[in-house]
Amino acid sequence: MTAPIKGPALFLAQFAGDSAPFNSLEGICKWAANLGYKGVQIPTFDGRLFDLDKAADSQTYCDEIKGICTEAGVEITELSTHLQGQLVAVNPAYDLAFDAFAPEAMRGNPAARQAWAVDQVKKAATASQRLGLSHTVSFTGSLAFPYLYPWPQRPDGLIEEAFSELARRWKPILDHYADLGQDIGFEIHPGEDVFDGATWEMFLEALDGHQAAMINYDPSHFLLQQMDYLAFIDLYHDRINAFHVKDAEFNPDGRQGVYSGYQSWTNRAGRFRSLGDGQVDFGAIFSKLTQYGYDSWAVLEWECCIKSPEQGAAEGAPFIAGHLIDVTGKAFDDFAGGARDETTLKRMLGL
Repeated sequence: MTAPIKGPALFLAQFAGDSAPFNSLEGICKWAANLGYKGVQIPTFDGRLFDLDKAADSQTYCDEIKGICTEAGVEITELSTHLQGQLVAVNPAYDLAFDAFAPEAMRGNPAARQAWAVDQVKKAATASQRLGLSHTVSFTGSLAFPYLYPWPQRPDGLIEEAFSELARRWKPILDHYADLGQDIGFEIHPGEDVFDGATWEMFLEALDGHQAAMINYDPSHFLLQQMDYLAFIDLYHDRINAFHVKDAEFNPDGRQGVYSGYQSWTNRAGRFRSLGDGQVDFGAIFSKLTQYGYDSWAVLEWECCIKSPEQGAAEGAPFIAGHLIDVTGKAFDDFAGGARDETTLKRMLGL
């Protein structure tokens, strides 16, 4: 029996702001519920919406957070540690850029920044457990990504060492998650060391198949790499614990292709779009995930280079709702079958 997908839900990170209703959890949850969302994915890195340190220490605070969401009419789907997860592993080439994700006191000090990030990601496991959840979502970070295109040729063993180190950093975190009955859905994403199926397999192998290492499935990143995002589900469906519903389009020409020529988002061959405005076949994705029994949330992650976030959010809830599948309990022609006693079954086989 296949299972229904829950939704629609909304990842709040792209909508949080300094003005009401986007500057408080209560306000943004009520806004989301009024648009038709039934769940919200909470970014743990935005203090306007959520205090991760307090959530890790206080069941009372977590109960208050749950109460705010319930009163607004939504459930919490997952906690996100995307920014902190990114800082678990940073190649020095990215130090300056990724310092912006860390508290000011940690900037310019990669070791302190990493220690802070590891502590944050571990705290998210505790907070998730206190909230009665079991899945979180994050990034792996990257040590090898600057060496993606092998020119000059990479030294032998460089990539293997990068993934060994990535696993060394993540295994104690994942052990902590497993101890608390939690897991992490890593968003497979260019810029991370884990950006496609091959790198996911390398990461998982380095982790000895750790049970808490899962996948946050986002087809937009696969379309922009020109991967078969439906075959990806066939290969790795048993590890998918979360689903970002995000659209994208890829329009190569004589000037640019997958790398998009350092152009702005609007002028890139590959760009993110609001739901329904891109090229992702969501009907096929929802069917395949449902077929494999994915029964967690369908969460809109909105990013678009043209449409406003308000319009994207308003259109996203009915779009997701329209793709949810009411799972059938029987085949369409069950009337021709039905239960038979053993004698009848043998007669039908000529026995």
